[in-house]
Amino acid sequence: MKLWKDEVIATEAEFCKSVENNGLQKAFTEFSADEVVLLRSNKLVKGKNSINDFYQNYSNANEKIKLIWEPDFVDVSISGDMAYTYGNYIFTTYDSSGIAKSDTGIFHTVWKRQQNGEWRFVWD
Repeated sequence: MKLWKDEVIATEAEFCKSVENNGLQKAFTEFSADEVVLLRSNKLVKGKNSINDFYQNYSNANEKIKLIWEPDFVDVSISGDMAYTYGNYIFTTYDSSGIAKSDTGIFHTVWKRQQNGEWRFVWD
């Protein structure tokens, strides 16, 4: 089970790095499963296509936007096909004068192992 937890932690780190390098749209689409659901502003965003549309204004890496997170906790099902993580995130935007505005919170992500063995999130 430790190996599976390590896999999920590594996937979270890759996901976070992809946000930095590729932007929110590409990273969230890449790391989501087809049956993904996001909860954003009290609304559900269902499926990869909807995620792609939701993050359309964040299509590229952007030095004026920064999202970082790291799980404080991870657990994996006994069968090794589902996992969940939670921890803190910081979402920072910078205005035209370079002044930062940060929003902090707690994330909770549910991960599902795909047929190819990769972990992809189904809930965030």
